[in-house]
Amino acid sequence: MQYSIELKNVCKTYPGFALKNVSFQLPKGSIMGFIGMNGAGKSTTMKSILNMVRPQSGEITVLGLDPAKNEEEIKQNIGVVFDESHFPSNFKAKQVDMVMGNLYTNWDREQFFGYIRRFSLPENKTLKEFSRGMKMKMNIAAALSHKARLLILDEPTSGLDPIVRNEILDLFMEYIQDEENSVLVSSHITGDLEKIADYITFIHNGEVILSDSKDNLVYNHGVVKGSKEEIAAIAPNYVMALRHNRFDTEALVKNKAEFAAAYPSLVVDHATLEDFMVFLAQNQAPNAR
Repeated sequence: MQYSIELKNVCKTYPGFALKNVSFQLPKGSIMGFIGMNGAGKSTTMKSILNMVRPQSGEITVLGLDPAKNEEEIKQNIGVVFDESHFPSNFKAKQVDMVMGNLYTNWDREQFFGYIRRFSLPENKTLKEFSRGMKMKMNIAAALSHKARLLILDEPTSGLDPIVRNEILDLFMEYIQDEENSVLVSSHITGDLEKIADYITFIHNGEVILSDSKDNLVYNHGVVKGSKEEIAAIAPNYVMALRHNRFDTEALVKNKAEFAAAYPSLVVDHATLEDFMVFLAQNQAPNAR
């Protein structure tokens, strides 16, 4: 399998925070959702991939190249969208086109204005007159218009209405259809990632807690509620994490079908990505019963 991004044991220490042996792989032609609480290390990891932060140890490969040695070549082939617009507020579409055309050798002006029309963005208004959703569409149009083979996105749908979010999600799905392009997207909106992601990587306190296919996570895991005694009776090999509530106890379990057959009296609910975040962030392991 070929990978668009590979991280192996990446470490970076700051006062009060550290990335600890962060490792994951983004297969070519796929979308990976990168999830975690605020301050978990998502931004530091993404900045390390972009060579904006220099890790103290570990290896990073982007499109088969070392970001520290091949930064310019890599950045010609990736599109980056962060939460806020990085274009001056007095820019119009034509100024964005001019600047990007000077930066990228493969800039496609026709494609850029094709996205402008598709997104119904006004060509003669300045960005300061744009809504948040319009600014995000402009950023994505710019990121997609230089034949990028990899998109790196930080909260691209945060604060947007459902219609705009669906437009953007559909575009990401279109982008990977050739099986050559890939997307790494950080988002707190786990429902969006459940719609589009092929893989999920969850980081917490600077450590990757899990990195797996979305289908395996969602379809092979479940949430079980019961009394403390009922949950305590479950074999430890099924239990990933526990959550103790006021009136009951919940368990995040794996091998859902096998578990349901072994414990027919317990109801196994669907496990969402949000469930994984909540259970694993609380880190109540089975031995904490």
